[in-house]
Amino acid sequence: MTDAIPFFDIHAQYKQLASEIHAALQPIFDNSQYSGGSEVERFETEYAKYCGVDHAVGVNSGTSALHLALLAAGVGPGDEVITTPMTFVATVAAIEYCGATPVYVDCEPATWNIDPSKIAAVITPRTKAIIPVHLHGRLVDMKSLIDVARPANLVVIEDAAQAHGAQRDGRAAGAWGTIGCFSFYPSKNLGAYGEAGALTTGDSELAQRARLLRSWGSEKRYEHKLKGFNYRMDGLQAAVLRVKLRHLASWNAARQNLADRYAAQLTGLNLDLPAPAEVGSHVYHVFAIRTPKRDALAAWLNEKGIGTSIHYPVPVHLQPAYRTSRYQEGAFPVCERVSQELLSLPLFPEMDPSMVDRVCDAIKSFFARG
Repeated sequence: MTDAIPFFDIHAQYKQLASEIHAALQPIFDNSQYSGGSEVERFETEYAKYCGVDHAVGVNSGTSALHLALLAAGVGPGDEVITTPMTFVATVAAIEYCGATPVYVDCEPATWNIDPSKIAAVITPRTKAIIPVHLHGRLVDMKSLIDVARPANLVVIEDAAQAHGAQRDGRAAGAWGTIGCFSFYPSKNLGAYGEAGALTTGDSELAQRARLLRSWGSEKRYEHKLKGFNYRMDGLQAAVLRVKLRHLASWNAARQNLADRYAAQLTGLNLDLPAPAEVGSHVYHVFAIRTPKRDALAAWLNEKGIGTSIHYPVPVHLQPAYRTSRYQEGAFPVCERVSQELLSLPLFPEMDPSMVDRVCDAIKSFFARG
């Protein structure tokens, strides 16, 4: 039987990096700097430089990064924050953690990202911020979004949890907005060996406020300037991320090459592919195709030993935990339709190109049978 093709192979990367990882972790064990410490500071410096900003603040998850970004920007009860319902629930959870109200905007039919042309219509005197989500690793049209946000004096907080290393018009994800937020969940383009995250900014005051908030509002032990949280990044994750950061550019290039291979073979079938992107502006955390036959195709591929996933089958405004009377089914027709039709195909940097060919052959056979 032909070997199965996993949706994602997290161990393949470890096998390539094992000696580097072990060497990087040993000093942490020797020094016992497990929470915060010099390794976290080194990673923050290196990641800020990578993103082209002055500051990076390491935290314990991407959700914590979003939460602290909003708090550092002064978002609180009574405020409204604009975002997209086509995202993981963490984006909206962070808004509600602050006591603010999420306000949604539908996504673009081609890119599946938030539609900047629809933002102005939902801005009110209560609007404090906007969180664009770089879905699947594709940068939002940030120039257009900022042109809408700036006159309204809105804080722009990028949810770049899937877009490590993506660039557009010479600027990286995490460097466009007031603050950028990243997750380093193990399956991300830049993934830790556990939970970790970071926020990026060019604003020194915001960075310092975030650093206080992540560690109980304290600079000095037992002296608390703010009511903060236990959101610190640990030294082991920072050491792993420093090793992996050196490889991120080549991994993203591999993802883009695999995505191009998919696109070349799947063009002409009865499905939608990710819209063409500027070079470097899409780092393909996910390669998703769109078809009304999504569920049948997923079942077909599963029968052939090919893993798939769905990001995200239910938009946030229709999730039981986040549903409100303000938004009913049908409120965001593009997002709702897309959520029913997207299917993510196997894609990871260590994937052999022949695997892409096998996936494409299986997809072609599905459509050929009618």
